[in-house]
Amino acid sequence: MPATDVTHNAAASRFETTVDGHLCRADYQLVDGVMRMTHTEVPAALGGRGIAAALVVAALAHAEAQGWQVEPWCSYVRVYMQRHPESQRLLPAGFEL
Repeated sequence: MPATDVTHNAAASRFETTVDGHLCRADYQLVDGVMRMTHTEVPAALGGRGIAAALVVAALAHAEAQGWQVEPWCSYVRVYMQRHPESQRLLPAGFEL
Protein backbone atom coordinates (compact mmCIF):
# COMPACT_ATOMS: atom_id res chain seq x y z
CA MET A 1 0.00 0.00 0.00
CA PRO A 2 1.34 3.46 -0.83
CA ALA A 3 2.21 6.00 1.83
CA THR A 4 -1.02 7.93 1.46
CA ASP A 5 -2.07 10.59 3.96
CA VAL A 6 -5.74 9.77 4.56
CA THR A 7 -7.79 12.18 6.64
CA HIS A 8 -11.23 11.86 8.17
CA ASN A 9 -13.51 14.63 6.97
CA ALA A 10 -16.28 14.18 9.53
CA ALA A 11 -18.29 17.15 8.20
CA ALA A 12 -18.52 15.46 4.78
CA SER A 13 -18.81 11.91 6.24
CA ARG A 14 -15.86 10.59 4.30
CA PHE A 15 -12.22 9.60 4.40
CA GLU A 16 -10.14 11.37 1.79
CA THR A 17 -6.75 11.98 0.32
CA THR A 18 -5.48 14.06 -2.57
CA VAL A 19 -3.06 12.38 -4.97
CA ASP A 20 -1.54 14.21 -7.94
CA GLY A 21 -4.17 16.94 -7.49
CA HIS A 22 -7.11 14.47 -7.54
CA LEU A 23 -9.48 13.97 -4.62
CA CYS A 24 -9.95 10.31 -3.66
CA ARG A 25 -12.62 9.39 -1.13
CA ALA A 26 -14.56 6.77 0.77
CA ASP A 27 -18.01 7.97 1.80
CA TYR A 28 -20.10 6.68 4.67
CA GLN A 29 -23.30 7.26 6.62
CA LEU A 30 -23.33 6.78 10.37
CA VAL A 31 -26.57 5.25 11.63
CA ASP A 32 -26.93 4.15 15.26
CA GLY A 33 -23.28 3.23 15.66
CA VAL A 34 -23.04 1.54 12.27
CA MET A 35 -20.78 3.00 9.60
CA ARG A 36 -22.44 2.27 6.27
CA MET A 37 -19.66 2.49 3.68
CA THR A 38 -21.58 3.72 0.65
CA HIS A 39 -19.06 4.73 -2.02
CA THR A 40 -15.35 4.64 -2.78
CA GLU A 41 -13.99 6.84 -5.56
CA VAL A 42 -10.51 7.01 -7.03
CA PRO A 43 -10.05 8.61 -10.46
CA ALA A 44 -9.18 6.08 -13.18
CA ALA A 45 -5.83 7.82 -13.78
CA LEU A 46 -4.81 6.78 -10.24
CA GLY A 47 -6.10 3.22 -10.39
CA GLY A 48 -3.92 0.32 -9.31
CA ARG A 49 -1.92 2.26 -6.73
CA GLY A 50 -3.70 0.91 -3.65
CA ILE A 51 -5.33 4.24 -2.86
CA ALA A 52 -8.83 2.81 -2.40
CA ALA A 53 -7.43 0.17 -0.06
CA ALA A 54 -5.68 2.87 1.99
CA LEU A 55 -8.97 4.75 2.30
CA VAL A 56 -10.80 1.62 3.45
CA VAL A 57 -8.07 0.68 5.93
CA ALA A 58 -8.31 4.15 7.49
CA ALA A 59 -12.12 3.98 7.62
CA LEU A 60 -12.14 0.53 9.22
CA ALA A 61 -9.50 1.54 11.77
CA HIS A 62 -11.53 4.62 12.69
CA ALA A 63 -14.72 2.59 13.01
CA GLU A 64 -13.01 0.09 15.27
CA ALA A 65 -11.49 2.86 17.43
CA GLN A 66 -14.96 4.39 17.84
CA GLY A 67 -16.60 1.05 18.65
CA TRP A 68 -18.72 1.20 15.49
CA GLN A 69 -19.78 -1.69 13.31
CA VAL A 70 -19.37 -1.52 9.53
CA GLU A 71 -21.82 -2.39 6.75
CA PRO A 72 -20.09 -2.49 3.34
CA TRP A 73 -22.75 -1.14 0.98
CA CYS A 74 -20.03 -0.17 -1.51
CA SER A 75 -18.94 -3.09 -3.72
CA TYR A 76 -15.25 -2.22 -3.30
CA VAL A 77 -15.51 -2.22 0.50
CA ARG A 78 -17.47 -5.50 0.39
CA VAL A 79 -14.75 -7.20 -1.69
CA TYR A 80 -12.03 -5.72 0.54
CA MET A 81 -13.70 -7.18 3.63
CA GLN A 82 -14.15 -10.55 1.91
CA ARG A 83 -10.42 -10.63 1.12
CA HIS A 84 -9.42 -9.51 4.62
CA PRO A 85 -11.23 -11.79 7.08
CA GLU A 86 -9.76 -9.94 10.07
CA SER A 87 -11.96 -6.96 9.14
CA GLN A 88 -15.13 -9.04 9.33
CA ARG A 89 -15.26 -8.70 13.13
CA LEU A 90 -16.65 -5.21 12.44
CA LEU A 91 -19.73 -6.55 10.65
CA PRO A 92 -23.05 -6.37 12.51
CA ALA A 93 -24.42 -9.75 13.61
CA GLY A 94 -26.21 -11.41 10.71
CA PHE A 95 -24.71 -9.16 8.00
CA GLU A 96 -23.50 -11.38 5.16
CA LEU A 97 -20.83 -10.50 2.64
